[in-house]
Amino acid sequence: MRRRFALAAAFILAAPAIAPALAVEDVEGLWKRPNGDTVTASVVDGKLNCAITAGSYPGFEMCHGMVKQGDVWTGSAMKHPDMASVLSFNGTVIVFGDELKIKGCAMADAFCDAETWTRAQ
Repeated sequence: MRRRFALAAAFILAAPAIAPALAVEDVEGLWKRPNGDTVTASVVDGKLNCAITAGSYPGFEMCHGMVKQGDVWTGSAMKHPDMASVLSFNGTVIVFGDELKIKGCAMADAFCDAETWTRAQ
């Protein structure tokens, strides 16, 4: 019984230090794509927007109007700079520390592409 109490007390005391590590990080800010593009992610009126601000296609909006569901941002207006601008994809965005994972799919999940971005310094 004492051992259980000691373990519970240790966990409770350590919880404030552990909680930030478990929290999903803020999506807003500058991100680097694998190709070197810089993307600015911003939340306006509760909706996520991501636009290339430096690199291959400055001003190209990759995600628009995504809504947060739990720890994941979802939406159906994602675009890829290497695809025709008339194409839109269903997508997800999730942040883990200094990594942002973005995935877009067409025709349900038949055709998908994903990237991992790193937080720009």
